[in-house]
Amino acid sequence: MGMGGGSQGGSVSEINVTPLIDVLLVLLIIFMVIVPVTPKGLETLVPQPPKNKTNPPPENDRTIVVQVLSNGGAAPAYKINEDSFNKNAIEPKLAEIFAARQEKVMFVKGDKDLDFQNVAEVIDFGHQAGVDNIGLITPRVEAGQ
Repeated sequence: MGMGGGSQGGSVSEINVTPLIDVLLVLLIIFMVIVPVTPKGLETLVPQPPKNKTNPPPENDRTIVVQVLSNGGAAPAYKINEDSFNKNAIEPKLAEIFAARQEKVMFVKGDKDLDFQNVAEVIDFGHQAGVDNIGLITPRVEAGQ
C-alpha cells in the first residue's frame, strides 16, 4: 500500500480559460475595426414645402436662392431671388444681404446643361460673403419628390 505520486486520470475541476481569452481578443479586434468604418453623410439643407397649402405664404425674404442659368454657348446668367446680376456683382450683393443676418443660409440652383465649375464659383462667392450653410437645389428637390 504505497502512496501514488501521480494523478489517476480523474477529471480536472479547473476551467481552461485560454480559448475564451482568445475568442474575447478576436471579438475586441473585430469591433475596434468595424466601428470607425461606419459611413458618415454630409449635412444638407433642403427647402421644405409650406405646411399650409390653402393660404399661399408671403414672399419669404429670408430664403436666398442664387440661380445659374445657361445661355447656350455664351457665359451663364446669374439671378439672386429672381433679380438678375452679372458675375462680378454677386459676391458684393451676397455680402450685403448676409451682413445683418444671424442665419446665413443660401441655396444654389444650376441648370442641368452647365458645367459644375460655374455652380462651384457661386458656392465660392457664398463662402467669401460669410455664408455658413449652402444647399444645392436639384431638379428632383424642385419637383418635390
